[in-house]
Amino acid sequence: PHQALARISELVHGHVDRQYAILNDILLPELEKHQVRFIRRRHWTAKLKAWVRRYFRDEIAPIITPIGLDPTHPFPLLVNKSLNFIVELEGIDAFGRDSGLAIIPAPRLLPRVIKVPEEVCGPGDNFVFLSSMIHAHADDLFQGMKVKGCYQFRLTRNADLALDSEDVEDLARALRGELFSRRYGDAVRLEVADTCPKHLSDYLLKQFNLHESELYQVNGPVNLTRLFSITGLDSHPELQYPPFTPAIPKLLQNSENVFSVISKQDILLLHPFESFTPVVDLLRQAAKDPHVL
Repeated sequence: PHQALARISELVHGHVDRQYAILNDILLPELEKHQVRFIRRRHWTAKLKAWVRRYFRDEIAPIITPIGLDPTHPFPLLVNKSLNFIVELEGIDAFGRDSGLAIIPAPRLLPRVIKVPEEVCGPGDNFVFLSSMIHAHADDLFQGMKVKGCYQFRLTRNADLALDSEDVEDLARALRGELFSRRYGDAVRLEVADTCPKHLSDYLLKQFNLHESELYQVNGPVNLTRLFSITGLDSHPELQYPPFTPAIPKLLQNSENVFSVISKQDILLLHPFESFTPVVDLLRQAAKDPHVL
């Protein structure tokens, strides 16, 4: 098992590296040709910086709670797959503590990709990552201290359900407990920005009891699935896949009674390629049929 897991880890690391290479070398440049841009901090104009500052002040800062790390404040219990930032600090905070490190958990209700108004960046669909906004204004969250570095990371926890229905008297209650524990299961993977210094990534690995092989350093946002939020852009229908319409099996296309057809032969439905409608029709007909118990 150990050799198999090591080989799997090696393959997955390669897949993740290719994912980000495709994102940075192919997808983002191609999207920019269609005026869909993800603006990195180094390319922010003065006008965009001012807009980001207002957005951070009004929408982000009020709901973010930084957590200082010191002997009286142990490392927080972080939710599975949540976006967080580890911040390296210098100086004394408002309580006279010299903690040196802090964690900024990003609430899930905050969008990971924020669209910038056209009056700020001009025509097209322009976006800024939430992580870039927090990086740019981490200093505002630590008054009196200097932010030496701010790096995004994401922890994946074991989300398997360990439940034996035969040995559980109250299955619903046990399932609720398991679903809650999934958010705080054992750590299995740590994703960090590739700019994160080794001493900080090593610190995180130690906190989560992870091996270096379970560390993934990425060149971009630590959760690429959040980019799906832009796939429904009305301004670019030409970039979207055509709507998919599931097929109805030929044997059922001209028949109003599913029972009469399946009494002669079985019908295999392949989802999602074929429609689920015949199953619904079967249930409706069964509900009206007095011969069905």
